[in-house]
Amino acid sequence: MSTTIAPLTPELWPDFEDLFGKQGACYGCWCTHFRLAPAERRASDKERNKDLIKARIEAGPPPGLLAIEDGKAVGWMQVGPRADVPEWNNQGRGSAPVDPADADDPDVWAISCFFIRVKARGRGITHRLVEGGIAFARENGARLLEACPIDLSRDSRSIGLFVGSSRVFEKAGFERLVERKPGRPLMRLVL
Repeated sequence: MSTTIAPLTPELWPDFEDLFGKQGACYGCWCTHFRLAPAERRASDKERNKDLIKARIEAGPPPGLLAIEDGKAVGWMQVGPRADVPEWNNQGRGSAPVDPADADDPDVWAISCFFIRVKARGRGITHRLVEGGIAFARENGARLLEACPIDLSRDSRSIGLFVGSSRVFEKAGFERLVERKPGRPLMRLVL
């Protein structure tokens, strides 16, 4: 089966909406977790989250990539400048930048979230998305690409894998920078 990796543009909204389903992926998040401050997240709901990400997609540039097989989206990866996901930069998180200036540097990018369709999990879609994300970041002038994945998970269907597996990033050439939280390394690829 051939997998196409495509930037999420407004034309692909129906595919993204289908992938995330009625529940909005992870409990109605619609991939807004790292876009909203905690108080905003608590005050929001899945419909507001959906409206927020749709407006973000319409405003451009693409906030991530879709994996498409046989005309159907099977995976999503949020990737872009760190500034686009402000909560990912929060100093209390394992994903906080090593150099605080990186949070606003348009050339320092982050891979912050994944969502893979249940029936497509365990087939390497995340690997293909990361490969596509590296190319996408390079094409858009990024000099550094970072991630804060999880070292261990029970299986490929674990909800904790929304941040990705460190094994996937190691295979793609990322190096560990620091581990502020056990099992959650901040990893970097110099582009």
